[in-house]
Amino acid sequence: MMRMLKNSFLTAVLVTAFIPATFAGATSLYQENSYQSLASDRKAHKRGDLITVMVVENSSATSTANTTAGRDANVGLDIEGFGRSRAGAIKTTNEMDGRGLTQREGKVVAQITVRVGDVSPNGDLLISGEELLEINNERQQIRVQGTIRPQDISDANTVLSTRIADAKISYVGSGDLSDKQRPGWWQKIFTWFGL
Repeated sequence: MMRMLKNSFLTAVLVTAFIPATFAGATSLYQENSYQSLASDRKAHKRGDLITVMVVENSSATSTANTTAGRDANVGLDIEGFGRSRAGAIKTTNEMDGRGLTQREGKVVAQITVRVGDVSPNGDLLISGEELLEINNERQQIRVQGTIRPQDISDANTVLSTRIADAKISYVGSGDLSDKQRPGWWQKIFTWFGL
């Protein structure tokens, strides 16, 4: 009986040793596209990941125009005949002086967490997201959209808005306070007529 068990065990060992590797269904735990070291910080790198955008935008523009133009024209006329001499002169002066100044300044400071919508073939991340805040019937909405490079993402999984390519950042407010800051319809009509 013992000899029979030994033979059965040896047969089982030999059969399993010679099973072709194709029958084994093992897969690698290492995935090149999603691998991240256990010691590394978690950064957004695939579709659906979240990343915080630090919106710090300062814009300032000034445009100045000065125009000066002038023209003088003189025409003289002298007629002689029949013992009389007549003279006449025409003089015209045309001057124009124009000046203009346009100034515009804006500043937005905010933080918004957005989602990675897609990963481009070169590894850049396409992000988009929005945040809506309502306080006392005032609504503030900020939207961010664009493309970022993985190397611009900090260890804290944040990126500056100045590092976003093709950035579209909008900050819109609505509510009672915003409505009071807008001119009334009658003021718009007077402005349209230049009054």
